[in-house]
Amino acid sequence: MSSETSDPTGTAAPHGPLRVGLIGYGLAGSVFHAPLIAATDGLRLDTVSTSDPARQAQARAEHPQVRTVDTPQAVLDRAADLDLIVLASPNKTHVPLATAALEAGLPVVVDKPLAATAAEAEKLAALADDRGLLLSVFQNRRWDNDFRTVRKLIEDGALGDIQRFESRFERWRPQPKGGWRESGDPAELGGLLYDLGSHLVDQALTLFGPVVSVYAESDIRRPGAEADDDTFLALTHANGVRSHLWVSATTAMLGPRFRVLGSRAGYVKHGLDPQEAALREGLRPGTEGVEWGVEPESCRGRLGAGSSPQTGGGEPVPTLPGDYPAYYAAIARALREGGRPPVTATEAAAALRVLEAAKRSAAEGRTVRLAG
Repeated sequence: MSSETSDPTGTAAPHGPLRVGLIGYGLAGSVFHAPLIAATDGLRLDTVSTSDPARQAQARAEHPQVRTVDTPQAVLDRAADLDLIVLASPNKTHVPLATAALEAGLPVVVDKPLAATAAEAEKLAALADDRGLLLSVFQNRRWDNDFRTVRKLIEDGALGDIQRFESRFERWRPQPKGGWRESGDPAELGGLLYDLGSHLVDQALTLFGPVVSVYAESDIRRPGAEADDDTFLALTHANGVRSHLWVSATTAMLGPRFRVLGSRAGYVKHGLDPQEAALREGLRPGTEGVEWGVEPESCRGRLGAGSSPQTGGGEPVPTLPGDYPAYYAAIARALREGGRPPVTATEAAAALRVLEAAKRSAAEGRTVRLAG
């Protein structure tokens, strides 16, 4: 039997908060989605689905107004009382649950990756368009502090014409943690290529547009590991920019998060955006006294030419604040006012075409060309 809290508000008024059903309360649901939804004006976390009693208790403790249910179907059964479904469930459930939610008449936000293939993503996009419903993918890393800074430097012309873009999500985790994210079962979509790689490819496409060729190297290095834990991608964009992307759990010495090289200058940035760490620590956007997404001045990247930032070369560049809350604020606005969501399913399909090509490249040891 599912456990529920009472819902004293009943049906939301036309201009009341949009009621959100969240499916999944693991890392993605509890650390990212639930706190950001709760912090967004115009959204109210209404229902959380998790079969784990401890996670149900956690959800009610962290969000006292929420009701908890045992199954995704119990959330979908409340379609008439909800305005948005958010999927923070395991990767293999994204397509069937998104399909069911859209068929129930509900807009949907899906954690990345949207699907296993671009074809599945395009089918979901077509279903959403046919029903006139919002379908968006949670690519929160577009609102990382360092990525926002890189994007502004490029748009301002500070680097000149971009020639090479290097981006890394590297970690030192010599022992596998287990779970579906590291499963070797193809149905689980485990491994770093589809996990952190989804973010890096999305960022590269956002900055530089379509990709015409993909080369990848993918390895399973840790004893007992089942899925890729050390992967490299080399992308050639239609505009001539080359993106080199690394995702790894086996990096004993971490490289820069970004190194962007242009005809006028380069930019190098170390360290990670502070928002995930803040959310894991229980901090929330809008908390009094918390400067959200702001990092110490000592973490600033450096902009220059002809010297190394490691020896003081270049000038420190103030890092723009990270802004994960902007994603759900844009979702609320799109639902209220119509228009384009912050990340579209079509954009997710484009990223999946690159990830599919990378998987094929690594398996076959060759560069894969993409049509168009």
